[in-house]
Amino acid sequence: MARRVFRTCRDLGIGTVAVYSDPDAGSPHRTEADRSVRLPGATPAETYLRADLLVAAARAAGADAVHPGYGFLSENADFARAVVDAGLTWIGPPATSIDAMGSKVEAKALMAAAGVPVLQLNEVTEADLPVLVKASAGGGGCGMRIVRALADLDAEVETARAEAASAFGDPTVFVEPYVEAGRHIEVQVLADAHGTVWSLGERECSLQRRHQKVVEETPSPFVTPELRAALSDAAVTAARAIDYVGAGTVEFLVRADGAFFFLETNTRLQVEHPVTECVTGLDLVAWQLRIAAGERLPAEPPAPTGHAIEVRLYAEDPAQDWRPVSGPVHGFDVPGTAFAVPPAAGIRVDAGVVAGSVVSTHYDPMLAKVVAWAPTRAEAAARLAAALANARLHGPTTNRDLLVRSLRHPAFLAGETDTAFFDRHGLDVLAAPLASDDEVALAPLAAALALAAGRRRDAAVLGDLPSGWRNVVSQPQRTAFETAEVSYRLTRDGLQGPEGVELVSAEPHEVVLTVHGVERRLSVAVHGDDVWVDGDGWSVPLRVLPRFPDPSAAVAAGSLVAPMPGSVVAVHVSVGDRVTAGQRLLVLEAMKMQHPVTAPADGVVTSVDVVVGAQVEAGAVLTVLEET
Repeated sequence: MARRVFRTCRDLGIGTVAVYSDPDAGSPHRTEADRSVRLPGATPAETYLRADLLVAAARAAGADAVHPGYGFLSENADFARAVVDAGLTWIGPPATSIDAMGSKVEAKALMAAAGVPVLQLNEVTEADLPVLVKASAGGGGCGMRIVRALADLDAEVETARAEAASAFGDPTVFVEPYVEAGRHIEVQVLADAHGTVWSLGERECSLQRRHQKVVEETPSPFVTPELRAALSDAAVTAARAIDYVGAGTVEFLVRADGAFFFLETNTRLQVEHPVTECVTGLDLVAWQLRIAAGERLPAEPPAPTGHAIEVRLYAEDPAQDWRPVSGPVHGFDVPGTAFAVPPAAGIRVDAGVVAGSVVSTHYDPMLAKVVAWAPTRAEAAARLAAALANARLHGPTTNRDLLVRSLRHPAFLAGETDTAFFDRHGLDVLAAPLASDDEVALAPLAAALALAAGRRRDAAVLGDLPSGWRNVVSQPQRTAFETAEVSYRLTRDGLQGPEGVELVSAEPHEVVLTVHGVERRLSVAVHGDDVWVDGDGWSVPLRVLPRFPDPSAAVAAGSLVAPMPGSVVAVHVSVGDRVTAGQRLLVLEAMKMQHPVTAPADGVVTSVDVVVGAQVEAGAVLTVLEET
């Protein structure tokens, strides 16, 4: 978000100041700002949630305005007041408007009084299930839990409270009916301080994981002109009810029958604002700045044109329950224009990382937003899928393959995009690798040939001979990866390997093969023992196995290890406890979410190797379970 704001500020001739925590010291937003101020510490509570430090940073840097971004304190009325009290301009709505929407509980009551439909639930009974526990002070999926059994309600409420307190500094949660297959549709509003309120159309945000949006688009394929008018009227009513000023979003849950209910008002710019910019031609950040300077909006907003779709590219593994992944980003190349200010036909990439960045365990794992605009929805989906499929993403596992398969799925193309999309169509299908079985088999050969070419390039002597060449024919070359082993022989006459495969050329970063008469050009990126092979619309990651495994890396049978780096926030068992399959043993916190570690089978706890507050690395032994 900081990079996005800086992009517009540069266009308008406005200087910029970045704040950064210690884990973000290498973030590109720091180097792109004209000035930057360090916030000592790592956790949000130590840094980005400290209003006093942020105001002090602004004053020390000579800033005269503060843009709150989206997240952390962006919807905190006390922060807005602190900014204004310090003599700075707040690029957002008045603190009173934030107060009115800051508590989702109070916001619902206010909207009901204004005549906007709301979902309400006072006491949970068996007949109300399933229900949704939600954080009152924030969003983004933190502090949200589905409850399908009354016996689970208390535990899920406590988990939601802990997540909400960590992310937003407020543990308040509430419960509402959960609509299994509703649509999440929101309306972008823009209001000035002179009484003009614009509705800039709806955004469909129904494809979600962990109640956090993954794919967003405008216009919605579900919304009719009549429903669009009703949603726009309700959004403008909501904005006027709280005397809103600036850019904001009114979110609704829409049932299959077209009935809709107010969810919340985000008193800030949204992650998905680029799709609105693409179809309207507006720079919403520029308008935030103009409105804060007292400018008036024209009487009517521009008419939208075309269709825009945005996806959120995350460092996570959808096949492993959306597990977030951290680590260094070795390569990040998504075809498109960075932070393109609309109108822009084609691909726009709003990224928070570059090659060399490190995905930290302290914050949300979103890497980038990739947006496509086209005259039609089908063309936008095709453009976006192709850009993602051909991206070079070398580093932590991402949700790229899931995004591409979702954009190409017949149900998505037909507009069947409710909140149950991933459950209905199955992660085993949607998260499957884009590479075919033949391409998966081809990747280790290409990687082995590139590695061999690199060794010959670096050889001090006999560099013109094939790697592994001998005067007397001996064993073939073998290279072992975690997921495959490849065997081949290179001679002066060429490659002796899989049937139907011929070597055209092999360089350390590119291998060209002819496969059954078809030439295939494969790029190979090597970073230590990690290798990425990229083809035409697919990518296969590999890890070279050491010739001699390190015995110290072995763990005892029954060890449960940390799936990611994080901190231990709860330990529920002791040595000697008998546990049942699925029972919660301990809880890790990483990337703004809590991740329970459960027993894989019935057994007895024979060792507990961590305590609450411990920081653990991925692969660290947490506890040992002897199965019974």
